[in-house]
Amino acid sequence: MSEELALHGHYLAHEVGELAGVSGNRVGQWARRGYIRSSHSSRIPRVYSYLDIAEAMVVHELEDRGVSPRNIGRIVGSLRSSLGTEWPLQQTGIWTPNSSQSRKRTRTVVADESGTGDLVDLIRRHPVLGEMDLIRIAKDLERGGWAVRDLPGLQYIEVNPALLSGRPAIRGRRIAAKDVALEAEEPGGIEELHEGYGLSDAEISDAGRWWAQVQSYEAAA
Repeated sequence: MSEELALHGHYLAHEVGELAGVSGNRVGQWARRGYIRSSHSSRIPRVYSYLDIAEAMVVHELEDRGVSPRNIGRIVGSLRSSLGTEWPLQQTGIWTPNSSQSRKRTRTVVADESGTGDLVDLIRRHPVLGEMDLIRIAKDLERGGWAVRDLPGLQYIEVNPALLSGRPAIRGRRIAAKDVALEAEEPGGIEELHEGYGLSDAEISDAGRWWAQVQSYEAAA
């Protein structure tokens, strides 16, 4: 993911949470701890960019795989220093065992930190041999964020930082997915979306499913 996108998109904490699969409060906590940046503004209310969301998705993934908050902080600090970037997690190519099923803590987070192909354990700081499971974030964010993991059949949601200030939209259209979902709940709303906007049943359905899923992340906080 290119750092040319660094300051594209403008998101408040709850909007970051919708795409990263957590509550807005959790996003703010991560920013205060330094795990992620709020690139546009570090004042309250913090304002985040597209790359900040991608970074938050990696933090969520690391937590799900059992990496402790302390070690996440160590990893972020180490990579920012060695790579000279404020968005190191999605740019490094991080590997970690998938321990989400057991919910056990892991002390193995690996990256090709130098770009030479030599893997280093970012927690223990020693070389590592062999392949591990690569965390892939960018495509999930482009397709609707964390909700795509929970609803892999979603096809018509798009997150483009250059479109609608980065708001999730119907793929290929300048129509916010949230607006479609809310309109569909109104009397006659589906007919209006068909006739006034030319949306298909599949596009409307995906918007509704996406919106219901992202709301669940705040409710679960």
